[in-house]
Amino acid sequence: LTMREMERKHPIIAARQQGPGPGRYSLPTTIGFVGHDFTKPSSPAYSFHSRMSSSMYFIDSSPGPQYHIDGKMTRFGRDGVPAFTMQGRSRGSVGTFQTPGPGAYSPEAAPPLNNHQRPPSYTMGSRTRYRSVDAVPAPNRYTLPALMGCQVPNKSNSASYTIAGRCRSGGPSEDLAQTPGPGKYNRPDPGVYLPRQPAYSMLGRHSGPRDGTQKPGPGAYSPERVMSHKRRSPSYSMGIRHSEFVTPLVVDLLD
Repeated sequence: LTMREMERKHPIIAARQQGPGPGRYSLPTTIGFVGHDFTKPSSPAYSFHSRMSSSMYFIDSSPGPQYHIDGKMTRFGRDGVPAFTMQGRSRGSVGTFQTPGPGAYSPEAAPPLNNHQRPPSYTMGSRTRYRSVDAVPAPNRYTLPALMGCQVPNKSNSASYTIAGRCRSGGPSEDLAQTPGPGKYNRPDPGVYLPRQPAYSMLGRHSGPRDGTQKPGPGAYSPERVMSHKRRSPSYSMGIRHSEFVTPLVVDLLD
């Protein structure tokens, strides 16, 4: 039987296949630098120096653990909050130096710093002294305009009305026939005191022409003959027939 016929009779099952175990695979080491896996980062490697001879101790011997390192000193610097000291008072400057009080400073007179803005400041001058020859009016010499009525030009006022006096003889109180009726009063247009929409007017019809010329009608025009705005094929025309008795043009030719 061939291999293909064997596969047809006995199909291959993956569970029956026995592959190599984990010990068959060898991965590069990640320790040291000889044969190190190049896909992994490596830490720095150090080596031990060989033992020195005993004669070196007598030539150059290092001191023992006799150094004292402060407990607040680390490899990044001094550990802890910043510390300050206060200087002692000098004895010779106690009586000669006088410390200024708060009233000795004028912060309002300092110029603006760090682009600070301050409002404008103004000062008031002294009162001008009047001379004896100047005619200075007293306070009761000034008169202000009245606030009632329409006599104030720079202030808005309401409408003001006046009532005429009553006619004693021959008035409407004696003769009721003279009392005006509702039709005697003129009503103002509402557009005078109320907002209104824009109004338009139409002009009159213009009169027709009075000249005696004849105007062409619609039938006098032939719009189908107008070809200036349409595309058309080129057209040609025949020239005129010349007469047989016309003298031909004779030109002398140079040899």
